Amino acid sequence: MNSSPVQKLVKFIKKHTFIRFLLVGVLNTLFGYLLYASLILIGLKYLLAFSISYVAGVLFNFQTIGKLVFKNKNNKLLFRFVGVYVVLYLLNAEGLRIADALNINIEYKTKMLIASAILVVPMAMVSFVLNKIFVFRG
Repeated sequence: MNSSPVQKLVKFIKKHTFIRFLLVGVLNTLFGYLLYASLILIGLKYLLAFSISYVAGVLFNFQTIGKLVFKNKNNKLLFRFVGVYVVLYLLNAEGLRIADALNINIEYKTKMLIASAILVVPMAMVSFVLNKIFVFRG
């Protein structure tokens, strides 16, 4: 019996960890970015907005990445996961600091929202590698 294209796609997604990571990453990114953007738009400075959204995002991400991507529900891995996200936080915060320091003639809020959006792809790649190696290995 032939599988439908949807069934083939679901089977492909279930088989490939990185594909699941990318799809879950979209969900996680939407959660974190919408929270960050909301905080920027209500007037918080980028570092405070980023910090608040980052902490909330880490807790949300741990659940989704652990369960949906790596099929691991072990909450004891939270410490390692947080360690990875501390590294990601520092890299991301430095990227935002650099963007803030750039003398670009656009509104502050717009500049910081664009900078954060640009950082999404490289941070996602680093996140996958670090999580696979240091947190959800094996």
